[in-house]
Amino acid sequence: MIGYVIRRLLYGVLILIGVNLFTFILFFAVNTPDDMARLAIGGQRVSQEAVEKWKAERGYDKPLFFNGQAEGAARLTDTVFYQRSVPLLAMDFGASDGGRDIGREIQTRMGPSLALAVPTFILGLFVSIVFSLTLVYFRATRLDFWGVVLCVLLLSISSLFYIIAGQWVFAKLLRLVPFSGFSGGLDAVKFLALPVLVAIVSRLGPEARFYRTLFLEEIGKDYVRTARSKGLAERVVLFRHVLRNAMLPILTSTVAALPLLFMGSLIAESFFGIPGLGSYTIDAINAQDFSIVRAMVFLGSALYIVGLILADISYTLADPRVRFE
Repeated sequence: MIGYVIRRLLYGVLILIGVNLFTFILFFAVNTPDDMARLAIGGQRVSQEAVEKWKAERGYDKPLFFNGQAEGAARLTDTVFYQRSVPLLAMDFGASDGGRDIGREIQTRMGPSLALAVPTFILGLFVSIVFSLTLVYFRATRLDFWGVVLCVLLLSISSLFYIIAGQWVFAKLLRLVPFSGFSGGLDAVKFLALPVLVAIVSRLGPEARFYRTLFLEEIGKDYVRTARSKGLAERVVLFRHVLRNAMLPILTSTVAALPLLFMGSLIAESFFGIPGLGSYTIDAINAQDFSIVRAMVFLGSALYIVGLILADISYTLADPRVRFE
């Protein structure tokens, strides 16, 4: 098991190197350092001297990959890629193009993102599993039929509709919660209640329909018939046997989503004015701040790789028959 984890980590490092390189190439294929400087300074009418000064202050006056004017190892190290992207492999995020410390910004904004993502993750998973098990318990009935219709209806609607409708009903008409904003302490509950509710409803349709399919596949197997023949109640069969044996695909979809706990929701944080990592990324994209975008893509990739490794480890806990060599 330890050898398997080490191999996955080594593969993860290679993937991160590839993601780092691909992000760098993709960004500079769309934007040149001159474009970045003009956008940061304030328009196309900026003098070339101001552009060159901005580039020199931030290290964008160097060649991208290979410096033919340097000697020795400096041909590779005295480049934009080495000085701006390679340090990411050591989790050194550096400074944004605006001069702010990206690592400190991540630490500051991680709290609001976790405050939104953790209850959404836990409550959403609980509601989806309970709802899908309820449909399976009442399978082949009207409740099951209309429950499936509700799932299809929910997954057919864009998440933007839930956000706009939620703000209009609960914030404007009923005035139960604020439209947007964030505050620390217990005051955060009134700002997070609506985003969490919207997120749970928007993910209920696809998740409950997927879990219902898994449970229906399990409920027709021999071990379920054996459990029923022993006189176990149907709810005991569902929660103790069917749920446990259907946990592997559920773990795949949930543990792999753990990066969202740290990265936040791009859409929800932007609409509800939550100063988390999601809105931080959106603002960086709008400002074409390559340093922040590069750091957030790299961080998201690293967390996703860790999530997949945790998913593999959780398989052995959910099913003792699973072994990794």
